[in-house]
Amino acid sequence: MNITTPKSSSKAKKSLFNTIITNLTFWVLIAIIAGILLGHFSPENGVKMEILGAKFISLIKLFIGPIIFLTIVLGISGMGNLKKVGRIGVKALAYFEVVSTVALAIGVAVAYIFKPGKIDKSGLTLGDASQYTNGAAKDFSWLEFFLSNFTLQVLLAAIVCGIALNFYKKREQTILVLERFSNVVFFGLKYVMYLAPIGAFGGMAYTIGKFGLGTLIPLGKLMLCVYLTMALFVFLILGSILRYYKISILSVLKYIKEELLLVLGTSSSEAALPSIMVKLERMGCSKSVVGLVIPTGYSFNLDGTSIYLSMSVIFLAQLYDVHLSFFEILTVIGILMITSKGAAGVTGSGFIVLASTLTALHKIPVEGLAFLLGVDKFMSEARAITNLIGNTVATIIISKTERDFTELDLNPILEE
Repeated sequence: MNITTPKSSSKAKKSLFNTIITNLTFWVLIAIIAGILLGHFSPENGVKMEILGAKFISLIKLFIGPIIFLTIVLGISGMGNLKKVGRIGVKALAYFEVVSTVALAIGVAVAYIFKPGKIDKSGLTLGDASQYTNGAAKDFSWLEFFLSNFTLQVLLAAIVCGIALNFYKKREQTILVLERFSNVVFFGLKYVMYLAPIGAFGGMAYTIGKFGLGTLIPLGKLMLCVYLTMALFVFLILGSILRYYKISILSVLKYIKEELLLVLGTSSSEAALPSIMVKLERMGCSKSVVGLVIPTGYSFNLDGTSIYLSMSVIFLAQLYDVHLSFFEILTVIGILMITSKGAAGVTGSGFIVLASTLTALHKIPVEGLAFLLGVDKFMSEARAITNLIGNTVATIIISKTERDFTELDLNPILEE
């Protein structure tokens, strides 16, 4: 007994070590830390690493279109019940609007309670931000939104094709071909994801190298409020929704930890879109619900972005000592309920949405957006992470309401 125990212990330690070093989460975390160190101690080299993060995101985006299209087409055609498709779509959109409106209201409330804009403005220069809005200080255009949003275009095309396939004579043969192609796409994605640490390293090194840590001091209060508000929203609002269905928010976060770290490193929730769809299906959500809710959520369920936009408007009002009446606050929420839907799929669109909202109010200078540029990159991580969690929760809830959630275990959320 005394001889075999050390050997067993040694094997256990070796097994644990091998598990750690082969875990993608471990390497993404190491990459993020390395990126922070490089950006801080060698800013010039850190900025040069931007290409790594950008190329990784571009590579991931190549899979987004095919995966969304194939998942939705196969999901709709496999239902055999078009009424179910419409029912899921209506449920999803209703859920998105209610939850995102709550997010907007929370953002406004926290901004008024903690007043992040009431800070010492000495030494701060509020420049002209028009160059960053691409002349977009105008009314929101749904046509421009649709034409610039590739995800939404693929989503609509897939829905049409999925419905049409139900009436096609060779439906079964076509579905078989699409399933084989889908397997090939996901197989390729599996190997691309091994590059995630490189993308996370490049994104984080560029962020720290470009903006530095010292430049965040004047905006520290705003950043703290944004992060705390999003944490409050995730654990209180989304956590309560999941608790109603007897699911722990902590278990969900643990299950998608790799995707959360990937989003943290790349500042893009799109980087995790393909893998989160795979994980939700593995969790027990039906393929049809995942295929409809996740892509739609990336355009219409942006909880983190909603919080950020509403807090930014109030922050700028405080910065310029502009008083907003209760009616004007309701107007801000009403405008953002619509314009925030245009903040998906377009790089830098947050500034476009803010410019549109401020212009509609005619009280807060649009030029104040320049003040947010220094920390927008850092707050984008919080926005992207909250958006990802919000869409994950939405998919689980819609699956539950459809009674289309397959229990894989006593606690399927922990099953990997």
